[in-house]
Amino acid sequence: MHDFLLAKEIVDAIIQIVNKKSLKNIKSVSLEIGSISLAHDGFEEHIEDISLENLEFGILNIAKNTILKNAKFNIKKVSGENWQIVNIEAEKK
Repeated sequence: MHDFLLAKEIVDAIIQIVNKKSLKNIKSVSLEIGSISLAHDGFEEHIEDISLENLEFGILNIAKNTILKNAKFNIKKVSGENWQIVNIEAEKK
């Protein structure tokens, strides 16, 4: 469930950038994912590792009905707690 919420947050952020920069034909999106604190309560012992497979599955499911439907997602595990969009390969409108 947490993977799905994170996937939705990531897809929403990507779509925001795509719209802001007027991109089309999104070819790929590169992401870096750290250990995300899923408890959101500030206690380090509650930090869980995200399953990259589940996260990618969630992202693909959410993206399939959006402008990102044909994009390839490159997800890399990194240290730290945050996630970030590293690159979006696309065409300008």
